[in-house]
Amino acid sequence: MTGQETHLIRITELALPLDCPSDALRAAVIKRLQLRDDELLDLTVFKRSHDARRKSQVVFVYIVDVQVADQARVLQRNAGDRYINIAPDTAYQQKATAPANLPERPLVIGFGPGGLFAALLLAQMGFKPIVLERGRDVRQRTQDTWALWRHNTLTPESNVQFGEGGAGLFSDGKLYSQIKDPRFYGRKVMHEFVKAGAPPEILYVNKPHIGTFRLTGVVAAMRKEIIRLGGDVRFECKVTDLAIERGQVTGVMLDNGETLSARHVVLALGHSSRDTLRMLERRCVHLDAKPFALGFRIEHPQSMIDRARLGSFADHAAIGAADYKLVHHARNGRAVYSFCMCPGGTVVAATSEPGRVVTNGMSQYSRKERNANAGIVVGINPEADFPGGPLAGVELQERLESHAYELGGRDYCAPAQLVGDFIRGVASTQLGAIIPSYQPGVRLTSLADSLPDYAIDAIREALPAFGRQIPGFDRDDAVLTSIESRTSSPVRITRDADTLQSLNVRGLYPCGEGAGYAGGILSAGVDGIKVAEAVACDML
Repeated sequence: MTGQETHLIRITELALPLDCPSDALRAAVIKRLQLRDDELLDLTVFKRSHDARRKSQVVFVYIVDVQVADQARVLQRNAGDRYINIAPDTAYQQKATAPANLPERPLVIGFGPGGLFAALLLAQMGFKPIVLERGRDVRQRTQDTWALWRHNTLTPESNVQFGEGGAGLFSDGKLYSQIKDPRFYGRKVMHEFVKAGAPPEILYVNKPHIGTFRLTGVVAAMRKEIIRLGGDVRFECKVTDLAIERGQVTGVMLDNGETLSARHVVLALGHSSRDTLRMLERRCVHLDAKPFALGFRIEHPQSMIDRARLGSFADHAAIGAADYKLVHHARNGRAVYSFCMCPGGTVVAATSEPGRVVTNGMSQYSRKERNANAGIVVGINPEADFPGGPLAGVELQERLESHAYELGGRDYCAPAQLVGDFIRGVASTQLGAIIPSYQPGVRLTSLADSLPDYAIDAIREALPAFGRQIPGFDRDDAVLTSIESRTSSPVRITRDADTLQSLNVRGLYPCGEGAGYAGGILSAGVDGIKVAEAVACDML
C-alpha cells in the first residue's frame, strides 16, 4: 500500500485454510463486516502469518485493510467486535526539505542498511549526502566473497562484512524485527525495498526476506536512486581519522590522504569495523562496552525441521521452509538461544581479517538448500565476562576467532564437531548423514576450548533441551561449526537520546548495528531514517 493507508477499516485475526480458493479472503471480509458485495470497494493484505499450533490444521491468519462504501455505518454495525477498527496511517511523512542554497553536504560513513537508509532519506530531502564506503560495490564484492568461499582467498576490505549493502547483504535478507516502531518507519523501509525491486510480498508476509542474490540488485538500485537525487557514493574510501575542534566534528581523513570537511557526519559502521572503533577510542569519542553473544552454527536437514514444525503440512508450497526460535536458561545462569535462523540455507565464511575464522548463515530467496542452520549462542556481558575498556569485547572476539583459525587448519576452513560428540566431550573424526555446507570446508575436531567454559557448559545443557522441543535437534550427527562471534556489535558509540549525536562530539551521529543501535537489516534501516531526520533538522 501507499498513501491510501488512511481512512481504512482494519480487520485482524481473520483465519483461512491454506488451500482456500483465491476469492475466499474477499468473501470472508464481506461476511465478517456484514456487507453486500458492492459495498467492499478495496481490500489490501497488511499482514499474513500462519498458525501451526495444531499440526493437523495449519491456517493462514490475516490482517486486512479495507475500504467500504459507508465506513461510519459499517463501524457502527460492528462496534462490538474488538478485531474491527480504524487502520492507523502508516504512510511516511517527510520531515524536512533542504534549502536551495545548501551550505554544506552531510557525510555518511558506511553503506550497510543504516548508512543506506540515512543516505537515501537525506537525498530524498534534498541534502545531497556523500557516502564513504571502505569496501567495493555489490558486483565486485560478490566476486571477492566467492574467492574466499571457493579458493580460500580473503580480501580484507571486500568480503561478507565490508562493501555495499553491509553484513546483511550475505545473509537471509530477513526483514523483521521486534523493535518498537510507533511511527511505522519499518513500512518506509519495506516500501523503498519494493520500489527498488524486492518482491511485493515483503509488505505483508509475517517474516519477510529477500535472499542474498535478489538483495544485491535491490541495494544497487537504491544506490542509483541516491545518485539520481544528487548524492555521491564513493567506494574504496576508508575513513582513517576524524577532525574534531572544541567538541565539534569538522571533517574526516581518508586512507588516500584526502580530507573532506563536514560538520554533520553519520557514523554507520558495521559491527566489524574494529580499526575504526580503535580510531574513535584514540579520538576520545564516547564508547561503551555492550553485551553480545558467542557460539556456533548448527545444521540439520531442513526436512526434519519442516516435519517438526508443520507436521503433515511440511513442504506445503504456500508456507515454504519452516523456521524456529529457541531459548534455554542454563543452570549456570546463562541464556542459550537460536540466532539468525536460516531455513534452507548455508553456513558461510564471514571473516574480514586475515588469520581469523568467523561463521554466519545465509539463505537465498527460494530457501531450497538441503540444510537448515542457525546460530546457537550464549549471551555475555561486559561486567562479568570481559571487564576492561570499551573495546574489551572486541579483543575477546579477536582471540576466539584467531583460535578458530588455528583449529580449522590455518587456511580459513572452520573447526566443526558433531552434536553427539560435543555433548559427550569427545573429538569428532567422521561425519554422519548431515553434510556441512560451510565453504571453504570444515575440519572435524573438538570444540571444547573454542569458547569460554561457561558457554560450552551452557550449550551442552541446552542442546538436549532443544531436542525435547524439536525432535532430532540434538541428534548425534547434527553439525556444529565454529565460531559465531559477530552476532552484534560489542561496542556502543553512545549518543544523546534526543539529538542522536555523540555524547561528546557534536555533529557526529552514531547509526545502525555497528554503533550498537540496531540488530538486523530492518532495525538498522529504521535507525538510518531516524538519524537522517535528526541530521536534516540540525542542518536547517
